[in-house]
Amino acid sequence: METAGQELGRIETRLRQLGAKLDRLVAKADEVGTDAKTDYRRRIDHVRDKQALVQSRLDAYRAANGQKWESFKGGVETAWHELADACKAIKQ
Repeated sequence: METAGQELGRIETRLRQLGAKLDRLVAKADEVGTDAKTDYRRRIDHVRDKQALVQSRLDAYRAANGQKWESFKGGVETAWHELADACKAIKQ
């Protein structure tokens, strides 16, 4: 079983990897036509918003100094699932 610190580290690593993928998608979006580019960028911005939400939930946990991870875990998991759904929408 992971400790809260290990779980946070794993989530933050995945957030950084996602950020790098989004940067590549932005570059790719710049290569497509204007209409497709606008839609693609809108979807990417939506994913970035969800990514920021996950990060803010992690930051809130850190700021709580010593409160139990379980009290924050549900909010982080919900935000993560919303982020995953937004990522799937980009692929469509």
